[in-house]
Amino acid sequence: MTRDAFVLVESNTTGTGRLFPVAARGLGLHPVLLAADPSRYASVGGAEVVPADTDSVEAVVAACRRIGAERRVAGVATSSDYYVETAAAAATALGLPANAPADLAAVRDKGVQRRRLAEGGVRVPRFVVADTVEQVLAAAEEIGYPVVVKPVTGSGSLGVQLCADPARAARHAEAVLARGHNERGRPVPRRVTVEEFVAGPEYSAEILNGVVVGITAKHLGAPPLFVETGHDFPAGLPPAERTAVATAATDAVRVLGLGLGPVHVELRVGRDGPVLIEANPRLAGGWIPRLVQEATGVDLILKTVEAFSGRSSTVDATHSRGAAIRFVMAEGDGVLRGIDGVAEASAVAGVIDVETYREPGAEITVAGDFRDRIGHVLARGASAAEAAQAAEAGVRRVRPVLTAREEALA
Repeated sequence: MTRDAFVLVESNTTGTGRLFPVAARGLGLHPVLLAADPSRYASVGGAEVVPADTDSVEAVVAACRRIGAERRVAGVATSSDYYVETAAAAATALGLPANAPADLAAVRDKGVQRRRLAEGGVRVPRFVVADTVEQVLAAAEEIGYPVVVKPVTGSGSLGVQLCADPARAARHAEAVLARGHNERGRPVPRRVTVEEFVAGPEYSAEILNGVVVGITAKHLGAPPLFVETGHDFPAGLPPAERTAVATAATDAVRVLGLGLGPVHVELRVGRDGPVLIEANPRLAGGWIPRLVQEATGVDLILKTVEAFSGRSSTVDATHSRGAAIRFVMAEGDGVLRGIDGVAEASAVAGVIDVETYREPGAEITVAGDFRDRIGHVLARGASAAEAAQAAEAGVRRVRPVLTAREEALA
């Protein structure tokens, strides 16, 4: 019997993207990856790879119809932030489950998303959308320094910076506004949001089909950047605060029309309560789905494939414990000679996974975003605090060894 196909429009090139085909096969589906450039992917998780123009909804629909000539297409989705609109538009054209493409387009533009949230009664930072340096400086003066300046599209902390004064705001805005394409070569709007900085701890709510599965505590590197250096699940919040964070997140999902599948909602808890930073219509990155699974037994990737293939998808935890991850961060530029201490980190009680992302000889350039992660240590414990202690002990043992580029070339 021919298995139904589950079509992925591109994928994350790091993290959990390669696990989607595994989940599809676990549900008896045949995973197919549509890719404009299949050579981008070191691993596709065993998916059948079909070249296609993934920037074109029409081309994606045509590819799905060709696949459908041999096996029924049960769903179309993506693990990549950049292709959620395309996947949803293709699914809609094929009569398959999807969120409304217009709602996804609004969510993908952080300025439009903010306006929708504010109009819907969800608390967000004060913000202004700007497309010139002069507008950025005027907005920052109105809001009050420090301000956060970031592009209206993108993920992984790319181009996000805390600006303490006009000089820094002007330099950063000029650099972001000059970028016409993202790291995949796709055109991006030359606009930024200038927003109030909300002081306080940062969390993310992991949502599936409108229901909060859990809340993650996020660890960030030093300002002025917002690089996520680790996560703990579940966050150790007092009950009232947890309820407030969950309520703000579900209100945001309702206002934005994201009732199907996963949403990763980022918030900060300021002195007056939760403030919605942004909602992303996809699973979290940074291996958070793995943390959720280790802590609760809930496989969010499997549940996402169920949701977008039209299957009933309920979330039932099978156990209650904690999980944490700490990333090995590049702290300088150079050529990677190796990463020492992996065996020592693996031997720490509670550590269940140590992974390195870069091979010896790789060129390392600190970018100030998620690309500075060159490995991770993941731990599990009776509580998130216990898991965090193990992950921190493990990551302290991991030591990247770099050589200056000039020395490497000598």
